[in-house]
Amino acid sequence: MRFVSGTPSNDMPGIVPRWEWRTFGTHFGRAEDRFAALTSREVKESDELYFLSADGDTVKVRDGLMDIKVLKEVNSDGLEQWTPAMKAAFPLAVADVGKVFEALRLDTPRLARDAYTLDQFIDELAMPGSGIRVVQVQKRRARYTVGGCMAELSDVRANGHTTQTIATESEDPSAVSAAVRELELGDYLNTSYPRGLAAIIDEVAERYAMIDVGTNSVKFLVGERTRDGSWRAVVDRAELTRLGEGLDKTGRIAPEALERTAHAVAGMVDEARRTGAIAIAMVGTAGLRVALNSDDVIAAIRERTGVTLEVISGEEEGRLAYLAVLAGLRLTKGSSIVFDTGGGSTQFTFGHGGHVDEQFSVQVGAVRYTERFGLDGVVPRDVLHEALTAIAADLTRIDGHPPPDALVGMGGALTNIAAVKHALATYDPDVVQGTVLDRPKSTDR
Repeated sequence: MRFVSGTPSNDMPGIVPRWEWRTFGTHFGRAEDRFAALTSREVKESDELYFLSADGDTVKVRDGLMDIKVLKEVNSDGLEQWTPAMKAAFPLAVADVGKVFEALRLDTPRLARDAYTLDQFIDELAMPGSGIRVVQVQKRRARYTVGGCMAELSDVRANGHTTQTIATESEDPSAVSAAVRELELGDYLNTSYPRGLAAIIDEVAERYAMIDVGTNSVKFLVGERTRDGSWRAVVDRAELTRLGEGLDKTGRIAPEALERTAHAVAGMVDEARRTGAIAIAMVGTAGLRVALNSDDVIAAIRERTGVTLEVISGEEEGRLAYLAVLAGLRLTKGSSIVFDTGGGSTQFTFGHGGHVDEQFSVQVGAVRYTERFGLDGVVPRDVLHEALTAIAADLTRIDGHPPPDALVGMGGALTNIAAVKHALATYDPDVVQGTVLDRPKSTDR
């Protein structure tokens, strides 16, 4: 629980603070289907005027009143507790002007009047260089009830820029968190109205973060949606944490492996927030699918980061890999096989263009064979032969499939082979992505 300091203490009598969660954006995935299935209880349209500062609370003019809400508290789930602090008619008295500047966390300038009309406030106190930005906002708010909470889907136009925002609020923070999950928005970060509006008018590109907690490594990507709808990688890196170390023998994630992984994930979550990601999706794969204590791992990471890790099936892992290949390499014609190698398993997806014909997951992974045959060091030729024989036996499910027009590999093993081809000392995703490997090159080193 975090208390916010420096906020005005002039709470309005009889008003109960409410916990709020909000996100801004143009795409909300499955949440859009959730809202489409609901019936709105009311729709409101309004023209409002917001006053923004670098680190201020919510200050706006609606229905002819200067309206201030101050942030009182932020809980461990990132929910914010806001409370109305002032609603005052124009002309504003000097004391009320002071409250506006206090809420904006700005020094009150020398005041030349005993009271200010709205035009006088803008022209004389919120002019360029004052530290205040004036934003004209038009809203169309459709309100619903989700899990006992007020839920709102709004179309917003701010100084000519359009977006949407989804919000939920209640006096009960646990109900708000549950409503967010029910709307399938649990991956999205809470963004207050002032911060959201600032991003809109500054034309800040939407950024999304992805964390893939694998058996051998944790992969981290922050992608930015460009104006033409394409994607640009802002951060693309991985950390070797060996989460599945000893898993084959014990069936459990070891405490040391959990600590290494949780530490790496926490750093990635912090970096995603610093880069301005509006959502963080985190998934776990083969190691967490089979570990007896996977629930403990999920809880520990949730406690450390505030983000919930979702363990996905091998089929879902393969489907996502296939979609990534279609988007990244633009494979729209012919047959293709996409395989994704990991520390604990390998996913195969067979398809034609955007259609998936077949997909499955096999227990073929780097960590699994490394520990089974001691491949982290020099081994005799007969041990190597034994390992290759075991791998071939575990891959028999791919036998009988016809050669595809395109064979695409993903994952650490393929990345390492590509790095050898390009003689890379440091991983460079721009060089590795799209590398073409022929059979002799991939087997003669």
